[in-house]
Amino acid sequence: MPELVFFSGTMDCGKSTLALQIEHNRSARGLQGMIFTRDDRAGQGKLSSRLGLVTDAVEVEDGQDLYAYLVDHLSQGRRADYVIADEAQFLAEEQIDQLARVVDDLGIDVYAFGITTDFRSKLFPGSQRLVELADRVEVLQVEALCWCGARATHNARTVGGVMVVEGAQVVVGDVNQADTVGYEVLCRRHHRRRMTSASARAGALSPDVLPIAAP
Repeated sequence: MPELVFFSGTMDCGKSTLALQIEHNRSARGLQGMIFTRDDRAGQGKLSSRLGLVTDAVEVEDGQDLYAYLVDHLSQGRRADYVIADEAQFLAEEQIDQLARVVDDLGIDVYAFGITTDFRSKLFPGSQRLVELADRVEVLQVEALCWCGARATHNARTVGGVMVVEGAQVVVGDVNQADTVGYEVLCRRHHRRRMTSASARAGALSPDVLPIAAP
């Protein structure tokens, strides 16, 4: 039976890499897929991994009907044996409903990939709808790590290395950006304390630490 599967995890845990692997495995068997993405780090119409892999994709626009897009694609005699939707957290709730309809009405497997919560630990609307509708939710097994070495469970937004907790839900950036808007994965403890790798280093070098008297 066709399924709607949601592969979720923090940033930097290999979601896009797995999406590209699924695409490779199926295309190598002669299947043809439809790839949707939105706001990928490599630019419009691209699905990319931090490992350097990249492929072309359909850039999803505001208000676009993904079900109608697939129906039009098929009505022109073209194939779509499966659908991959990367950066699915950025899709609107109704677009997730449309992907579910692709599974139910067209009999096509849909593999959606995305992070569950934003930098404020709030659910993205697209991810919330996927959790509500998906036949399966798979948590990625490649664990991203906080700077402290613990399992990273939260996404943090940084500006100049300093964690921020206010602002628009969607601001495109990337990990390891020290001078602009960037993102970092943290464990819950350090997300709650707003302690990024940069602030941890600054704290370790702070002149305000307690002095140690010489023996």
